[in-house]
Amino acid sequence: MNTEEHVGEGLATPLSGRTAPGFEHIDEELCRSFRRSAELVGRKWTAGILLAGMLGARRFIEYRAHVDGISDKLLTQRLRELEAEGLLERHVAPTTPVLVTYRPSERAAGLMRALHPLVKWSIVDQKLARAART
Repeated sequence: MNTEEHVGEGLATPLSGRTAPGFEHIDEELCRSFRRSAELVGRKWTAGILLAGMLGARRFIEYRAHVDGISDKLLTQRLRELEAEGLLERHVAPTTPVLVTYRPSERAAGLMRALHPLVKWSIVDQKLARAART
């Protein structure tokens, strides 16, 4: 493979010819981009919170009900992080008491659509792993 070949936004840089077939186009810049996204999604509770939003949760109490086991403090922190990342849109209604709602953004919907094949794979993989243990 020609390591000078431009692919995507960077240069393809195989590791000592060990690159698996079909992955030759992946370069360091693409790896960094993917790693950042994977770390965001991989944080504990994040996927559950986003899924809760996609299933209709809007208020804090609804998110807490959908995400079993999360503390109020951690849910507050994750909601703020996801808002800062542009995955949740926060709306404050000037009522008494103030009503704060969180709605998944289009970006979050796209992310959840992208994760759907991973969810399907994980279900099959977990069944296979259980079967291998028995």
